[in-house]
Amino acid sequence: MIQGVELKSIVTHTDERGFFRELIRVSDPIFSEGFGQWSHTLTLQGAAKAWHIHKTQVDWWYVAVGAIKAVLYDTRTDSPTHGELQEILMGDPYPAQILKVPPGVAHGYKVIQGPMHLFYITSNVYNPADEGRIPHDDPTIGYDWNKGPAIK
Repeated sequence: MIQGVELKSIVTHTDERGFFRELIRVSDPIFSEGFGQWSHTLTLQGAAKAWHIHKTQVDWWYVAVGAIKAVLYDTRTDSPTHGELQEILMGDPYPAQILKVPPGVAHGYKVIQGPMHLFYITSNVYNPADEGRIPHDDPTIGYDWNKGPAIK
């Protein structure tokens, strides 16, 4: 796992009416950087969004509907996991969890079941000076957003 990336398992309480999930509390260790903004995005099946990166902002992701393959790449030269790539499956039918993305970790996703609704909290309000983009086909990262599941 890339240094600083964390996953929080979420407890789901179900009954005949449906379910309840408590996603995050201000007192959660995974949420120590605090609240800046809460956002919601809908992305259609097959679409990919990549690469996004922040200088100081932390992101926390929760897939409420649909499923994604979240992909992370550590750009931090001082990190012991510099240059590592990580894939995480989120949403239905995967275990409910919150993904924490630290600053300096490039991130993106591909919707594998959609439409997909991603709710995310950021540690700061939107600041264009903190926003960064890396081309989806950056040769340094070398990730193929069109590849399918492994054949086994």
